[in-house]
Amino acid sequence: MKIKILVVGCGNMGTSHARAYHQMDGFEIVGLVSRKPESREKLSQELGGYPTFGNYESALRETNPDAVSINTYPDTHADYIRKALHADAHVFVEKPLALTVEDAQSLADLAKVKNKKMVVGYILRVHPAWAKFVEVARTLGKPLVMRMNLNQQSSGDNWYTHKQLMNSMSPIVDCGVHYVDVMCLMTQSVPISVSAIGARLSDEIDSKMYNYGQLQVRFEDGSVGWYEAGWGPMMSETAFFVKDVIGPKGCVSIVDEAKGDSDSVDDHSKTGALKLHHSSTDENGNFTKKDELIDTSDEPDHDGLCLLEQEFFLKAISEDLDLNDHLRDAVNSLRIVLAADESFRTGKTVAL
Repeated sequence: MKIKILVVGCGNMGTSHARAYHQMDGFEIVGLVSRKPESREKLSQELGGYPTFGNYESALRETNPDAVSINTYPDTHADYIRKALHADAHVFVEKPLALTVEDAQSLADLAKVKNKKMVVGYILRVHPAWAKFVEVARTLGKPLVMRMNLNQQSSGDNWYTHKQLMNSMSPIVDCGVHYVDVMCLMTQSVPISVSAIGARLSDEIDSKMYNYGQLQVRFEDGSVGWYEAGWGPMMSETAFFVKDVIGPKGCVSIVDEAKGDSDSVDDHSKTGALKLHHSSTDENGNFTKKDELIDTSDEPDHDGLCLLEQEFFLKAISEDLDLNDHLRDAVNSLRIVLAADESFRTGKTVAL
C-alpha cells in the first residue's frame, strides 16, 4: 500500500524530494504546497500534474496524508511539523529541525508520543563517499582535528534565497548542522564547548544578522573541529570547499580538482576522491607508505542523494525503524550551532 505524501515547499530541496517520491513505488504524492504559484505549478507540470495548494493547513485537511515532506524556510519548520504530527502523519523535514533546542526536543518527544517516524534531512549521512570519509577518519587515532568549510559566492536567485534564510538564521547555523553532525560521527565523542566569530558584510541583511561565520568546537576526547560558512556576492571562491581530518596516524581529505563554482548545489556534496596520508616513518624519519587516493567519483548527484534519503524515510516507516538516535543527533547538532551563534553574539565561549 502506497504512502500518501504531501510535499511542502517547491524550491531546490522540495523539487528534488518530489522527484524522488514521484519515481518510488512506495509513495504517492497527494499535493504540492508553496507560497509562490509559479514554483508549485512548474513542479506539478514537470511531474505530470499533481494537485497544488497555496495554504499548508488547507492542504493538510484536504489531502489527509500519511506523511508530510517539509522543505520550507527554517522559521516554519517547528509549526509545520507540529501540525503534521497532530494530523497523525509521519514527517520528513529538511534541516534544521527547529530554530531552538527546546522546540527541537519537544518535536522529537511529540513524534515519539504520536508513534510517528520523523526523519531530518542530513543528506551527508546517506552519501556513500561521505560515509567512507567518516569511516576512514575513525582509523586515524585520537584526538582528531577536523577542518571544514562551505563558502558560497551567491548572486541572483541564490543570494535572494540566502537573504530569506538569514531572516531566521546565519550560515554557520543553517549549513553548520551538516558538518557538525559529521564531526560527531567521526569522533563518536561528546562536544563540550563552542566558540565563534563572524561578520556582517552586506547592508542588504538585518543589522543583527551576519553572513560570514566560523565556529570552533571541542570534544570530550580532545578532538577539535573548525567550520566556516559565508554567503553572498562578496565571498571568495579561493578554498571555498575544505574537508580535511587529521589524527595521530595521518590525515584524510576530500579532493576534487573538478570542483565547479561555490554556488552550485550539486557541488556542495561532491567528493571526487579521498586522499589518505599515513604518518608512519622509518628509522630515518622517512614515510613508510605512499599517499592513497580512494576514488569516489562514481557518486550520486543531488537528486540521487535525495532519492537515497527518501528510501531511508520509506524504510523507517515500513520497517518501523528505531529513530531515537537519529533524532538525538539532530537535536545535538542544532545545540552546537546555536551555541556557536550565542558565542558570536556574546563574544564568549559557550559550555555545552
